[in-house]
Amino acid sequence: MTAVAWGAPARSGSRQLAGTNTLLRLALRRDRIMIPVWVLVVGGSFASVTGSFAKLYDTAAKRADVAHSMGANSSMRALYGPVFSDSLGGLTAWRMVGFGAALAAVMSLVIVVRHTREEEETGRQELISSAVVGRRAPLTAALLTALIANAVLALMITAGLAKSGEPEAGSLALGLGTAGVGMLFACTAAIAAQLTESARLAKGMTAAVIGAAFVLKAAGDASTDDGSSVLTWLSPIGWAENVRAFGGERWWVLLVLAGAIAVQAVVAYRLAGRRDVGMSFLPTRPGPADGALGSAGSLAWRLQRGSVYGWSAGFLAAGVIFGGITGGAADLVGDNEQAREIFERMGGQSGLTDAFLAAMTGMLGLVAALFIVATVLRLHGEETSQRTEPLLAGAVGRLRWAAGHLVVAFAGSVLIMSLGGVGLAVGYGHDLGPILVAALVQLPAIWVVGGLTFLLYGAFPKAAVAGWGVAGLVLALGWIGPALDLPRTVLGLSPFGHLPKLPGGEMAWTPVLLLTAIAAALVAGGLAGLRRRDLTT
Repeated sequence: MTAVAWGAPARSGSRQLAGTNTLLRLALRRDRIMIPVWVLVVGGSFASVTGSFAKLYDTAAKRADVAHSMGANSSMRALYGPVFSDSLGGLTAWRMVGFGAALAAVMSLVIVVRHTREEEETGRQELISSAVVGRRAPLTAALLTALIANAVLALMITAGLAKSGEPEAGSLALGLGTAGVGMLFACTAAIAAQLTESARLAKGMTAAVIGAAFVLKAAGDASTDDGSSVLTWLSPIGWAENVRAFGGERWWVLLVLAGAIAVQAVVAYRLAGRRDVGMSFLPTRPGPADGALGSAGSLAWRLQRGSVYGWSAGFLAAGVIFGGITGGAADLVGDNEQAREIFERMGGQSGLTDAFLAAMTGMLGLVAALFIVATVLRLHGEETSQRTEPLLAGAVGRLRWAAGHLVVAFAGSVLIMSLGGVGLAVGYGHDLGPILVAALVQLPAIWVVGGLTFLLYGAFPKAAVAGWGVAGLVLALGWIGPALDLPRTVLGLSPFGHLPKLPGGEMAWTPVLLLTAIAAALVAGGLAGLRRRDLTT
């Protein structure tokens, strides 16, 4: 009797995980392109920044000077965090740990939601569960996929910095801290996938938590120069910062990360065991008994308005923060010609303040590319979840249905960039006109990214998710390219590399109009492809 009593839970647990290995292999196969691209871009950027700093600050005196000036500037601490060491590794950790951890978190949330809630939303999970697949196998496979991706990322960061000659202990601490944050938010995404009824909401909820963590870290770092603020410690991204890679490593902070990962994983598994496939703990609120939506455009707005409101509020707040930083740009750079050259490559050569503002509007534009990709790909989500076919069975045509979502995507980008420009002007305390124009001039490049994503969806629906890869490449080129002084031919691969540098520079209408025409042609190609192909069944 005793043997049976002890053996039953084990057999039950084994049944709950049945099929995990098969699902893991399937997930790795499906992500065989996405994960390597993410890892190479994020991991490679750490070693690239180290090489760039080695050229910019080639003496100990220069490194000490820049570490002191950046650590003393509260605006720069809010953006990047405090500097714990003036070594090359310490400057790399200062520059990359916050953004690297945030990118690892985004990679993880995409992986986990894709292999959990998206599978349920499309109905594939119910089909798979009819075979010999345990109740918790899909969640386990998704988390293991995220674990493998983050482990490879940690290995690449560690190996890249160690190969550059940096201490192995600091390299390992930086790699583990970055990957640890990624794995923590993988578990956050797993919880969100149990709470919400759609992949879009799960991604939005997790992304909001990542954004809040970054804001908390920024607010805490602005108030203290050693990462000791309570606000910093409330942020998981702040935990990666407080590992203090290359600055007297605090290995025990990694145990805090591991504990938080374990707690969230337990919560996700508990929730997964208490709901049916396809169901959620926060069901979508039913609409009114009598329909009030008179067009496909109204439906698209109803589906996406929450996302637009959230992005709008975020861009307004980010604009105010970046505008407040602008006043300290001159103090930050001082007499360092190399740092001045980086800002001029990012924002033009019309004066340091204008160059800094141009760089900030460019950063907002790069982030807005993520918005337009997510909004356009809502079409793909509606189709694969089989909600589109009943809608098109009525009087609504394909092109009119797609046009409703495209209007939200393209007009929404105008709205969020306008609010970002307003926020910059308010934070900086200067005239709105030039800054607003600088923000709006980013739109043609944003629209090209959105148009290419729609072309992929319309003509090659199985490759639609590659739109995220396009946005990631554009983000990497715009974010890291100027610091690495990449050739203009490489930077020109991004549509943002062809825009005029405003404010301060001259308005160049030719590239703006050309990019707008390219975006229109891409959208037309996507509409033609959508009109001819069969819908996903």
